[in-house]
Amino acid sequence: MSLQAGQPRQTEQTEQTEQAQQAEQAGHAGQTEQIQQEPQAQQEPLVVLSQVTRAVGLPDHEILQILSGVDLTVYPGDHLSIVGRSGSGKSTLLNILGLLDVPTSGTMTFDGVPVERMNEKRRALARGAAVGFIFQQFNLLAERTALENVMTPLLYARGRQFWQRERLAARMLERVGLGNRLQDRPRKLSGGEQQRVAIARALVRSPRLILADEPTGALDIATGQSVMALLAEVAAESGAALVTITHDPHVAALAQEHFLLQEGRLAPGLAVAA
Repeated sequence: MSLQAGQPRQTEQTEQTEQAQQAEQAGHAGQTEQIQQEPQAQQEPLVVLSQVTRAVGLPDHEILQILSGVDLTVYPGDHLSIVGRSGSGKSTLLNILGLLDVPTSGTMTFDGVPVERMNEKRRALARGAAVGFIFQQFNLLAERTALENVMTPLLYARGRQFWQRERLAARMLERVGLGNRLQDRPRKLSGGEQQRVAIARALVRSPRLILADEPTGALDIATGQSVMALLAEVAAESGAALVTITHDPHVAALAQEHFLLQEGRLAPGLAVAA
């Protein structure tokens, strides 16, 4: 009799437990749906140029306008190309992006900080920590080994990067396929190998912005394509933004976004710059 009397209460308790579990599952599902519906947070831009101009005074007191009303936003992980003829202002734009020069007018922010608020020392510190440069002529130290060339930027680093500079440089050279050439000087390396050393040197401090100025200009077509593929791959792995400045539309086409610089004005697009 007591067993029969307890069965309704047990059934009622079971039903309540099942209802609670269903409600909990529905709550979790609602939370999951809400999370899925919420948009991902927008990444903060690394560099923003707004209506940037650059002008210089000439000896005859005339003003040479190099850049006019340039707008550009670079996010972490971007791969951009800027194509322009000789004299179009490419190098000036690169110098501004890399904090080597400042705009004459307009505004620029680097990592959220207005550049006009940075003095020369602060720009130099930000440049050394966050920007890597790759040039057409490699600019390697002729009497230093590949390892020593890549270690050079780490001499200005602090903490772990400074004390472990040799190991970090060797690891980066291995990453670009030169792990067996650590002790070779530039004269013993091919053009493609020298550019790989230059890439390793630019990336060894894990910069957030990589600026490549005509990076394949001194290389043959096949070697140039190989170097650009490596550069894009390593930049993507690190999440750095890569900006390639070139006159070669074939190199520029390897980027995800393309810009054309003509007479100091920047516009989206890709065209042959004769």
